[in-house]
Amino acid sequence: MCGIAGWVAYDADLTRRQADIDAMTETMSCRGPDDSGTWVRTHVALGHRRLAIIDLPGGKQPMSVATPNGTVAMVYSGEAYNFTELREELSGLGHTFETDSDTEVVLHGYLQWGDAVAEHLNGMYAFAIWDERDDKLVMIRDRMGIKPFYFYPTRDGVLFGSEPKAILANSLAARVVDLDGLRELMGFTKRPGWSLWKGMSEVEPGTIVTVSREGVRTRTYWKLDAKPHTDDQETTVARVRELMTDIVNRQLVADVPRCVLLSGGLDSSAVTGLAAARLAEQGEQLRTFSVDFFGQEENFKPDEMRDTPDSPFIRDVAKLVGSAHQDVMLNPAELSDPAIRRAVLTARDIPVGMGDLDMSLYLLFKAIRGESTVALSGESADEVFGGYRWFHDEAAVHSGTFPWLAFRNALMSERTQMLDAGLAAKLDIPAYIADQYATAVGKVEHLDGETEQEARMRTICHLHLTRFVRMLLDRKDRASMAVGLEVRVPFCDHRLVEYVYNTPWSLKTFDGREKSLLRHATKHVLPDSVRDRVKSPYPSTQDPGYAVALQQQAKEVLTERGHQVFDLVDRGWLQRVSELDATTMEPAVRAGLDRTLDLYHWVDLYRPEIQAG
Repeated sequence: MCGIAGWVAYDADLTRRQADIDAMTETMSCRGPDDSGTWVRTHVALGHRRLAIIDLPGGKQPMSVATPNGTVAMVYSGEAYNFTELREELSGLGHTFETDSDTEVVLHGYLQWGDAVAEHLNGMYAFAIWDERDDKLVMIRDRMGIKPFYFYPTRDGVLFGSEPKAILANSLAARVVDLDGLRELMGFTKRPGWSLWKGMSEVEPGTIVTVSREGVRTRTYWKLDAKPHTDDQETTVARVRELMTDIVNRQLVADVPRCVLLSGGLDSSAVTGLAAARLAEQGEQLRTFSVDFFGQEENFKPDEMRDTPDSPFIRDVAKLVGSAHQDVMLNPAELSDPAIRRAVLTARDIPVGMGDLDMSLYLLFKAIRGESTVALSGESADEVFGGYRWFHDEAAVHSGTFPWLAFRNALMSERTQMLDAGLAAKLDIPAYIADQYATAVGKVEHLDGETEQEARMRTICHLHLTRFVRMLLDRKDRASMAVGLEVRVPFCDHRLVEYVYNTPWSLKTFDGREKSLLRHATKHVLPDSVRDRVKSPYPSTQDPGYAVALQQQAKEVLTERGHQVFDLVDRGWLQRVSELDATTMEPAVRAGLDRTLDLYHWVDLYRPEIQAG
């Protein structure tokens, strides 16, 4: 797991621009604290920061291979979980290897298959290859978008990086945010290819972007296809169990300490149970980590998203599997610390406004990094198996918009409440969301003969797997890599995603509950309490001290009358909210305060030129 950066310029001599590629690479130091390197030629500069996971001494990058017609060089971020099989296949085809790293396997895979190497990989990855034989750059991203990857076309080439900050470190990239960028920031639809920064785009998941003297060309190598499902219930459950076991076993491979993120929900508990069983076979004890808040269990109150506290379920799982478990306990002072908020914003590059959800995740990962370098997560199971509450809410399912926006909750509701009225009118977020929804629905393939219900639920699943999950994957990657922790997501294995996506909704809910397939496929490694637990999302603090701290910070922002944040935020709204009783503040209002403070600190950190005219 690493950070990559690079620059291609066909009309320049980049050997004279070493300082620029060094600066771009240095912004990725958090992603790769173990090593760094650059590879510079006349028209290309590649930078790499390494977090050593496999073959600690042998995986140094950039990595290159000399061929009779020119050198092929690569910078790579991620893991190829099937690299052992690929190495054997490539060895049989005549390739020889000097290291035990998966990086070298991917590079030789490109030499053998060209950009079709992507179709041979099982894993999470974002990599760029400079092919001197054709003077072209090939950028490839994994199928689900687990690893981030951005590029910025220039007059004579391209800039690229794992994160926008790597690109923004180059003077050719303008720090401009326009209305189009702000619309998606507030709309929360995850428009494919979107970047907040004008002129910058994501390499879309499952996509290959090739840059040559002729320009930029894009090819999609993977997408969700509709296929008939012929397995019966028993066979389907068995296949899910088989896939989950193989996936977890593969993703435990590492030359560094590993652990599992355990929330006490079905998803993370399933991964925990499978991982503990595998490590027990090897004579090892699994380590598990959870995040919690002081006083949360004792004072818990059910809300619109959570019926129960996590702690009792976490204890049940840890006891059953015998893991060495550690709770990372947080208080309102830590969660509301402006320095932590700025660290999260620096990690994410954008002011998402998820407040304590983001800050607690960052603090959890920071604590874990002291003990482990690799963590397995239950992320994405809800998108794959249909676990969110809105999957099972008729009003949200048939709302005619993205279900996560239709389902009323504090995080998604009233996302523009704090905006300046004039700006909000220019953005016209409802129209933007409607356009994005129509575009997203238009990309869904259906099978002949599908019932209306099955067709509708296939659409809902597609929206989550191509839109919603990408937001959460980006969040988890940025927060973890900001502290040099690699988080792996077993539920994003494309084999599992393809199989379950094409399983009829009636099978996904065959026992009348959410995630029936996962529940039954992994019941052998779960305590009864977790098997029977209703979906509960990532925890949020209920301590009113958090809202009190936000309100005090809002009052301090109000004293800065000329601050750029008021080009975006309505001062009157912020004044009114700062005078409310913080101990009884509505969750949606608290969420608005979080978004405002994110915008305030983001403006200070990035000094963007906001084109809102």
